[in-house]
Amino acid sequence: MARFTPAELEAARDRLVPDVVADGLRVLFCGINPGLMTAATGHHFARPGNRFWPVLHLSGFTPRLLKPAEQEELLSYGLGITNVVARATARADELSAEEYQEGGRLLALKVARLRPRWLAVVGVTAYRAAFGDRGARVGPQERLVGESRVWVLPNPSGLNAHWTAATMAEEFARLREAAEA
Repeated sequence: MARFTPAELEAARDRLVPDVVADGLRVLFCGINPGLMTAATGHHFARPGNRFWPVLHLSGFTPRLLKPAEQEELLSYGLGITNVVARATARADELSAEEYQEGGRLLALKVARLRPRWLAVVGVTAYRAAFGDRGARVGPQERLVGESRVWVLPNPSGLNAHWTAATMAEEFARLREAAEA
C-alpha cells in the first residue's frame, strides 16, 4: 500500500470515492463515509487498521482476503460498497446530523434504484443518524429500504474496540447466511 504524507491525506478531504455497485446485488455494504486514506487511494475501507476486508473473508463472503485495490472483484460475488455520506473526512464525528439525514435520503433512493437483496450498514450509530432509528441494534432490522432488507453490522474501524475481528465475522456470517437463504 502506498504511503501518504499528512499533507497528501489532508488534500483528499472532501474527495468523492466512486461506489462499487451493480443492479440486484446480494448485499450492498454501506460505510459511514470515506476516510482520508480511502479518498487518497480511491479504494473503500483502505485504512490499514480497518477490519472490513479481513472480516469479509473470515465470514465467508469472499473465498480469499481481498485488498482494498481489488474492491471491484466484490461484484463477482454479488457484493457492493457505498457510503451513507459521500464526503471524505478524517473522522466520522466531522459529519453533521443534517449530512447523515441527507445521506440516508440519498441512500434510500440509490437502494430503490439498485435493488440489492440486503442493505448492510456498517455502524449502528450511522444507521441511527441516517434513518432516525434511535433504537436500532446490530442485526436485521424491521425496516425495508425500497424492497431491500436491512442489516446493521458493527463498524469495522480499528477504533471500535467493542467488537473483535472474530465476533464481527460471526455477525457478518449471520448476514451472509440470510443473504444465501
